[in-house]
Amino acid sequence: MPELPEVETMRRGIAALSGARILEARFPVGRCRPLSMRPAPGRLAEALGGAVIGPVTRHGKRVAIALAGGGPDAWLVIEPRMTGLLLVADPPTEKHLRMELLLDGPVRRLLFWDQRGLGTIRLLDAAGLERACGGAALGPDGLVVTAEALAERLGASRRAVKVALLDQRAVAGIGNIYAAEILHRAAIDPRVPCRRLRSDDFERLARAARRVLASAVDHEGSSIGDELYRTADNRKGRFQRLHRVYGRAGHPCRRCGGAIARIVQAQRSTFFCPGCQRAAGARGLVPGRRRA
Repeated sequence: MPELPEVETMRRGIAALSGARILEARFPVGRCRPLSMRPAPGRLAEALGGAVIGPVTRHGKRVAIALAGGGPDAWLVIEPRMTGLLLVADPPTEKHLRMELLLDGPVRRLLFWDQRGLGTIRLLDAAGLERACGGAALGPDGLVVTAEALAERLGASRRAVKVALLDQRAVAGIGNIYAAEILHRAAIDPRVPCRRLRSDDFERLARAARRVLASAVDHEGSSIGDELYRTADNRKGRFQRLHRVYGRAGHPCRRCGGAIARIVQAQRSTFFCPGCQRAAGARGLVPGRRRA
């Protein structure tokens, strides 16, 4: 579930660890699904021991922790995916604790916790970081994406715009929740093919992406469903209170009063307002109420 706002919140929550030395790295072995790690846990623990944490950056939905030590500089790149959390507080359960870094700073440990075990941990050199997080792997970040960048990357695509927004090579950081919220604010039907969007549609889309994601970061992300997502110091996000469409099927649209609809696209739930989201090529696709 963690998307750009949640991962950026995690990054900010651990950024103060810069300068701390890793005294020991532990990778608990349990009966849960094993996490994908490269190199293997034993070699990873050996490489991390004694390293000093540098700047913490974000690339789309990934956190990259710069490391300095006796050898070449490296980056510990963590992708939370569905249920991963970076924590400086106690984890929800010990059972799903995947990594524990013991530190010599005021904060004594950094944890990676993952209930479903779908997250990844990679130790990368500069070339590996570029391959994993550079321009060939990720599109422009959703917090700063422009209409020109969206038009260039999506303008010729036959894919539905909602599906295309989930492609990290097109725009980095947007997932299922925020794609729905962005499209509602941009008044664009999620099913319209990208190639039918006009320049003004891309302008609204880029502007909505920047505003929605920035607001979600300010509210420290969304804790939805089982509210498993937490900030680094174990607090719930607050942006779910501002969701206009996601998870609100059957409820009235906060803009026009029509009922929010739910459809399935690329095996993912999409929530939208048939009355409000009728822009560009979406006109005529769906009967719906006019904006009040």
